[in-house]
Amino acid sequence: MSYDILKTQINEGVALVTISRPKAMNALNTAFFDEMNSLLDELQSNDDIRVMVLTGDGKAFVAGADIAEMVGKDQAEGQAFSKYGQETFSRIESMTFPVIAAVNGFALGGGCELAMSCDFRIASSKAKFGQPEVNLGLIPGYAGTQRMARLIGKADAMYLLLTADMINADEALRLKLVQKVFEPEVLMEEVMKIAKNIANKGPKAVQKVKEVTHKGLNSDFQGGSDFEAEHFGSLFGEGSEGKEGMTAFLEKRKPNW
Repeated sequence: MSYDILKTQINEGVALVTISRPKAMNALNTAFFDEMNSLLDELQSNDDIRVMVLTGDGKAFVAGADIAEMVGKDQAEGQAFSKYGQETFSRIESMTFPVIAAVNGFALGGGCELAMSCDFRIASSKAKFGQPEVNLGLIPGYAGTQRMARLIGKADAMYLLLTADMINADEALRLKLVQKVFEPEVLMEEVMKIAKNIANKGPKAVQKVKEVTHKGLNSDFQGGSDFEAEHFGSLFGEGSEGKEGMTAFLEKRKPNW
């Protein structure tokens, strides 16, 4: 599939994906979701991809969903648009490799929801976050009510969802909505350093950390711990990644993944 909205560069195991609808502040429309699902299929089938970085073109990460497209929808069409976005963002969340949001500017509405579907978020000091849907008589439609409460806690999430307040990067860092903040001119350089650092770790171990953590959060503590022990043990087989990593450590050399 050819892409009009998504621009992709792959380097040293890192896929950098840029959302590029700058005239529309990268607003999310049906074409975006179509392209993203096709791209996710391509990246997931590429064994060389270790990490994905998602960012925006221009002064926005994503400024929201495309209101011009949404305004003409009826109730059934609105629900279908919500489900399509939820399914796409769930795919991003469940990719076997880590997905990092490099939030370069406005991440509002669907843009904030997209960032929250990534494994963690690194922000420009000029980034802005918010869920302004109630200003339009709407609510978040891409699981924003669910992810935000889980990421920052119910009370802080309810405050942001109900007031529609827009917060800056420092406040997002305080709330742990983002993990690091950098100045705009070095944001992508620093994000790529983080991505390449992860890409150099044991690829199966990185995948299993993500899988076990996600599954554990959706089960009780003992169930999650049992799942962890099972996958911990799976890395000890003869010729396994774990054996290579431990042997390399003892031999004081870099592992051959």
